[in-house]
Amino acid sequence: MEQNLKAKKTSRLDKFLNFVEVAGNKLPHPVAMFFGFFVITIIFSFILSKMGVSVTYSEISKTTGEVVRKTTTVQNLLTSSGIRGIFTSAVKNFTGHAALGSIVVAMLGVGLADGTGLLSSLIKKLVLSTPKVLVSAIVVFAGVMSNIASDAGYVVLIPLGAVIFASFGRHPLAGIAAAFAGVSGGFSANLLIGTTDPLLGGISTSAAQIVLPGYSVDATANYFFMFASTFLITIIGAWLTDKVVEPRLGEYTGPKLEVDANSELTAQERKGLRVSLLSIIIFVVVILFMVLPENAIFKLTEKEIVEFVKANHRQPGTMELLKPFFGQSIVFVLMLAFFIPGLCYGVTAGTVKSHKDVIKALVKAMSSCGQVFVIIFISAQFVYVFTKSNIGIVIAVNLANILKDMGVTGVAAAVGLIFLTAFVNLFIGGASSKWLMLSPVFIPMFVELGLTPEYTQLAYRIGDSTTNIISPLMSYFPIIVGFAAKYSKNEEDMGMGTIIAMMLPYSMAFLFAWTGLFLIWTFLGIPIGPGVKMFM
Repeated sequence: MEQNLKAKKTSRLDKFLNFVEVAGNKLPHPVAMFFGFFVITIIFSFILSKMGVSVTYSEISKTTGEVVRKTTTVQNLLTSSGIRGIFTSAVKNFTGHAALGSIVVAMLGVGLADGTGLLSSLIKKLVLSTPKVLVSAIVVFAGVMSNIASDAGYVVLIPLGAVIFASFGRHPLAGIAAAFAGVSGGFSANLLIGTTDPLLGGISTSAAQIVLPGYSVDATANYFFMFASTFLITIIGAWLTDKVVEPRLGEYTGPKLEVDANSELTAQERKGLRVSLLSIIIFVVVILFMVLPENAIFKLTEKEIVEFVKANHRQPGTMELLKPFFGQSIVFVLMLAFFIPGLCYGVTAGTVKSHKDVIKALVKAMSSCGQVFVIIFISAQFVYVFTKSNIGIVIAVNLANILKDMGVTGVAAAVGLIFLTAFVNLFIGGASSKWLMLSPVFIPMFVELGLTPEYTQLAYRIGDSTTNIISPLMSYFPIIVGFAAKYSKNEEDMGMGTIIAMMLPYSMAFLFAWTGLFLIWTFLGIPIGPGVKMFM
């Protein structure tokens, strides 16, 4: 009886996800779809502008850190200046896209490591030494931890997830799903303090000082909760990969993968791995020397610290002192972390005999990104017109006002913020851009309800992470479609519906489980960070 009930539930879930996938894939190719979004946004900008649609709200100024009242109207893009802006910014939209530079630079390193055979040998070693049952958990966990390196996980770990799963004889799309779930769905969780923590803490500080002069929200404000969340996301993500997502994908029948993980490592391969390991140890020591000492190359200079204090009205924390490393250099460092051992491996194992072999591997890596580049170009133009029209801001502010007008109080209000943020996240990407707009509304409002700014920030971060993986407007989402297309019988058959259906179980499970942990944490009264309370 119980087994029949479970089968019935699974069948219903499969039917729903199949419906999402089929319906989503009946939409045009992602490139055509984003072009359609582009055109529709321009049309709506004209209509809503003529209707005089606008919103007034408080926002934290990026230059002064003060809260200012702003009135934003929907901008008509069918004017001479609007059309001129679309034409003049097209190239800049493409070259300035968050994913483009990261993909190109990171793939140079990964491409060489792959072309010389280093990745193949590492995967053989992984297969021979890792229990099959732990693979999903390892990939999800690595995804969660990768967000300390900003967006690097999107361009390195997600495509690598497919190769790792294939090496275990599993479906490569399940590897992409597991990695994507960890990198994006678990974006706020980590065992370490990442770049997002001081960024959001600074915004929350400015919002808190509206009603609490002199109040400061530290980078460690949510650390205890996010530390525990890492294990929650890893366990749920691994279980969903093994029990829900991969069974739905069925047997892999896409392009044959060049993964031979069953054979033993040769003597040359073992020697190559030893040399590459030595090279990466030396590389890490050099990087640490450039990061840790008091006057390290990668730390802000005294002049930069003075400029930071003026701009943010506070002293920089540890992560902010290392902004030149974590915020601006991490992708290049990551590229070198693949390139150097890849080159050392190739020379030692005999797969690199001249500089021509290196160039051939780099060119091959770039040629594999063709479809991704096309998707980036079109999606970048859509993001530009959507941002320029202010339609996303109008949607977000009106939803925030609805929650405020409902008059919910206490913890219920915080839960409401989680779900509101999760919904708004479908329309506006970027954790900091939304928080600049929402924090001046909700932090003062929740202080009046007896909730600390740190607790409010925590609620926001949960909602902001969980729907990244099902939002087509998330900057890396179309790139994931491009990665996944490589493992489809026909690349044209791979659409957003497949990715959304694949990621929807993760999104919903993360949202409800994370909210559940949030409520349990609140009920038990455990500090959410060092010395941080939940109630005023």
